[in-house]
Amino acid sequence: MTPGAKTLTIAGTMIAGIIGATGYAGAELVRLLAGHPEITKIVPASVSFQGERIEAVYPNFQGVVSAALVKPEEAVSEADVVFAALPAGVGEAFAKACMEQGKNFIDLSADFRFDDDEATFTAWYGKPYVYPELRQRSVYGLPELKRARIRERAANGPLIIGNPGCYPTGASLGMYPAISLGIVANNATIIVDSASGVTGGGREPSRSFHYPECADSLAPYKVGTHRHTPEINRNLGFMASSAGVNAASVIFTPHLAPMNRGILSTIYLPLAETCRLEQSALTRPPAKAVTERAEEIRERYAAFYKQEPFVRVLPQAGIASTNRVRQSNFCDISVHLDQSGTMLIIATAIDNMVKGAAGQAVQNMNIVYGFDERAGLTAIPALF
Repeated sequence: MTPGAKTLTIAGTMIAGIIGATGYAGAELVRLLAGHPEITKIVPASVSFQGERIEAVYPNFQGVVSAALVKPEEAVSEADVVFAALPAGVGEAFAKACMEQGKNFIDLSADFRFDDDEATFTAWYGKPYVYPELRQRSVYGLPELKRARIRERAANGPLIIGNPGCYPTGASLGMYPAISLGIVANNATIIVDSASGVTGGGREPSRSFHYPECADSLAPYKVGTHRHTPEINRNLGFMASSAGVNAASVIFTPHLAPMNRGILSTIYLPLAETCRLEQSALTRPPAKAVTERAEEIRERYAAFYKQEPFVRVLPQAGIASTNRVRQSNFCDISVHLDQSGTMLIIATAIDNMVKGAAGQAVQNMNIVYGFDERAGLTAIPALF
């Protein structure tokens, strides 16, 4: 085990508390942690369903997970590690209690995604920090970007993980190699178009997610105003700073897709070095120089993510698709160039409830405690 596993005394006897266990992300945490080799007990908590049993709320748990839903405070006191799947602005009190009791806290809301940048959080979420000092113990939890920082913080006692948003996860993983390797033009404007399944809206019913309203339809929403935009831009700034290049900016547009799960992001990145083609070539199928350049960039992406257990860079003919990552913690990436050879086009696919939420939270727990990073997350995607 790595340093930082101070609340764990005996491997394989770890208790996980889940606050907000009856929401979609909370239920996914129950599903994943029930198969985790280091978790022997799950303590689910819910205010709305307190006193009921988790298997009554989610019948798919019958015969597998049986537990009464308790008060959130009980989950904090009984668990070794606490997950919170709550709306933004709700979880800070539980994070504070965990820090006082020496327990790690993994938050799936936006409360700890912006570090000490309270101004940005307040501007986009309409709430100030309740306990600003907690950010001294928090770290943004996109493992592929922040693994070293997570381990460093974990070595110094209990910490708070700000689990990333679902859209920023797919967008950031798609951009990261291109920014880090200097493939993108300096000060470029990057366009991210993403389509998400309706589970991203949560379990509480609303008109826009009502079946007759969203079935057989695809539409953008919150155009130019989605609150995941600043998180994507912060990640982009971190990537650019780490690579010593000028930061680009992102235009992000989400779409609601008529499916339960998944996020497909198509990312357009202007190239620093473009293919020099004659004008006549632009009216024909991609020239050999374009296809060769696309393969060269794809190989660089594959090398960049070679050691990452949950990022799969697809072969040249592959195209990222949400059904190939369903119920898994994978992020699939496919690499393309436009016909002119001036624009890199990256497609990423994740399951918004797993790599975009609960699975990433479990991955972060594995890093904090020094477990195999794949523990509890080895399921093969369900293609159909």
